[in-house]
Parts: sequence; structure tokens; C-alpha cells
Amino acid sequence: MTDTSSTRTAEGEAQVPRRSRLHRVIRYIPLIAPVLLWAVPCWVLLYTGQRWPLPVMLLGTALFAFGLMGMPLAMARGHGRHQQDRAAIVGDTLLGTSWILFTWSVLLGVLLRLALTVADVGGSQDRARIVTWAVLGVSALMIGWGYTEARRVPRVRRLEVQLPRLGAGLDGLRVVLITDTHYGPLDRARWSARVCEKVNTLEADLVCHTGDIADGTAQRRRAQAAPLGTVRATRARVYVTGNHEYYSEAQGWVDLMDELGWEPLRNRHLLLERGGDTLVVAGVDDVTADSSGLPGHRAHLAGALSGADPELPVLLLAHQPKFVDRAAAAGIDLQLSGHTHGGQIWPFHHLVRLDQPALAGLSHHGSTRTLLYTSRGTGFWGPPFRVFAPSEITLLILRSPHTPTSPGTGQTAAST
Repeated sequence: MTDTSSTRTAEGEAQVPRRSRLHRVIRYIPLIAPVLLWAVPCWVLLYTGQRWPLPVMLLGTALFAFGLMGMPLAMARGHGRHQQDRAAIVGDTLLGTSWILFTWSVLLGVLLRLALTVADVGGSQDRARIVTWAVLGVSALMIGWGYTEARRVPRVRRLEVQLPRLGAGLDGLRVVLITDTHYGPLDRARWSARVCEKVNTLEADLVCHTGDIADGTAQRRRAQAAPLGTVRATRARVYVTGNHEYYSEAQGWVDLMDELGWEPLRNRHLLLERGGDTLVVAGVDDVTADSSGLPGHRAHLAGALSGADPELPVLLLAHQPKFVDRAAAAGIDLQLSGHTHGGQIWPFHHLVRLDQPALAGLSHHGSTRTLLYTSRGTGFWGPPFRVFAPSEITLLILRSPHTPTSPGTGQTAAST
């Protein structure tokens, strides 16, 4: 007869080392990633048959070694306990540069080299040098273009969305969405003011900010956030927290937004009425609030909808798109989110999709009526680059099926 308790004990003991080894590997990822980001471009550009003169090899290797050692040190000084903005700028810029170099070193180092080999272009050294100059040229172009895209005032993305339960009196309601402004080490007070000026040209009924206002405390980034107080809306300005608020005194940001005249929708709702019809505008704290330890901060959809008529249409603000599973289960009509940045620097969007159900734009979720709009964000986080992921200010025009002028599908988009 087998002693099952002994077997279970043995199995349990055998599982512990496997979990421990996995945890050790995960712990080493922050150490492995910088090595790959700098070592791969170094190898492709300098050591794959180019036969550069010795001074070029030494200088190139020294530059990559500086990046490998300097990037994590600068990021630790900038984003760690010391919170030094200059160090953060250096570290973030090196991170974005290394990612772009890594991406194009891998792509061109394989695809272009293969194409040149198949076409029998030159000798191996000629092909290696063509790849090197191509990687450097494309990377420089992406860095320059990406920096310009990140620092510009976002284009306006206009979208008409039909909500089946929206009353005719609310047809044409203009909702402006900004999100992920990420005021941070680079002083963007002037950029912030210009963004708010553009928002004010859109004649919004409702303006929403779905979180990640800044990287840093409200006291530290107050000057950059202050222009948000100039935003105009005929009905309301509403705000919910993002995950980055919970890295930097979330309650301070809630208080500042309240002071600037915005309505923090912390697991609560307000009613927007027009033409005899009503829209429930609800908001929840970010999902990371649950583990923040801050009293009263958590993502609580039932609390946000408490007291609302279940027959009324609901517009929900939730920072992360993945909250849409809960929204769909509750029959929410439209959820507005940010968080993804559209990937920010291509092809990082593939990693974002591992964590989120949507990257950008309008999508349908669940077996009910729930729509999700995911913004690519208004600002940028960390590296001051946006590559194939342009920022946006979003104007959503809500349409009712109960008016003869409403579009048949209710979903059209344009950018300006």
C-alpha cells in the first residue's frame, strides 16, 4: 500500500526548488535585459566581419560599454531613492536609444544581410559594412523622428461612437479624452499649456483624464500639471487614478486635481443630463490601488455604480484596458482607458499585448454591448521617443440610435 501522504510530501518538496529557480530567473531579468540591449548592437555593428581599424573598434566598444554601465546607474539615480531628474533624463534616453538600436540591429542584421547574401552583393566584409551603416542610419532616423513625435502637441483623433442605450437628447455629446500625460524629469510646462489650449478648441461637453498624470509627487510636478486647471468643459471635467499615481503619493494627485477643478471619480459616478436623457459617468481607481496600502484606494466597480439606475447607459473611466473584463460583466456601455501608449516605441507593442486586451482604438468586448476605447496616450513615459505609436488627444462624439441623423454603424475616425 502506498503512503499517499509521503508521496504528496515528496512531490511538494520537489516543487519548491522549481519555483525557487523560476523566481531566481525572473529576478535576473533586469540584469540580463540591459546586457542584450547593448551587446547585440555592439556585436552586429563592430564584430560581424567588418574589420574596422583598431581605433574604431576600441572607440565603438567603449561607447557601448558606457551605455551598458551608465544606463542602469542613471536610471537608479533618477528613478530610485534619490529622484535626480538629470540622471533620469540620461537613463531614460539611453534606454530608448538602446531599444531602437537593438531592434534595428536584429532586423537588419538578419534580413538585410540575408538579402545581400542572396543577391551576391560584394564580399562578406562589404555586406557587413552595408548592414552597419544601414543600422546606424535607420536608428538615427528613428531616434530623431521619435523624439519629435514625443515632444509635439498630439494630433486630435476624432471618433463617432454609437451607444445603443444612449437617449436622443444626448446625441452628439462631445467627450474629450486625455491620458498618460506623464509630467516628469523633462520640464513640459509649456507643452502642457499648449495641450490644454488644443483641448479647449474642441468645445467639449465632458473632458476626461484617465490617469498617469505624472512621474513624481504632486508637489514636485505641480507647475507642469497646473495648466490642467485651464481646461474647459460645458458639463464636467473628470479624472481617475493611473498606476503611476500609486508610485508617487496618489492621494496628493487626487487632491491637486480636485483643487484644479476636476472631479476625481474614485469609485463613484455623476449624472450628465441633457435633452431629458441621462448618462452615468463613472470612474474607478486603478487596479494597482488594491495593493497600494492607501486607505480607501481600490478598484471597486460596484461602488462606482452604487445608486445608479441600471437602465441608464454608462460611460466608465478606468486607466487600464484589462479592467474591461469586469466592465463587460457589469454591462458597461463604453469604457475609456489609456496605459498602453500604443506600445510607444515599436515593436514594444507585442509585449504590451501580453498584458492588455487592447493596444489602441475602439474594440468590442464580452457577449454584451461593452465597447472599449484605448488611447495611445497624450504624453510619453521614460524614453522621450515615440516610434510608430503617435500620441493623441481624443474627441469622441457619442451617437444615439434613436435619432434619424445618427450614422448606421456609429464608428468612424479621423485624425487632425
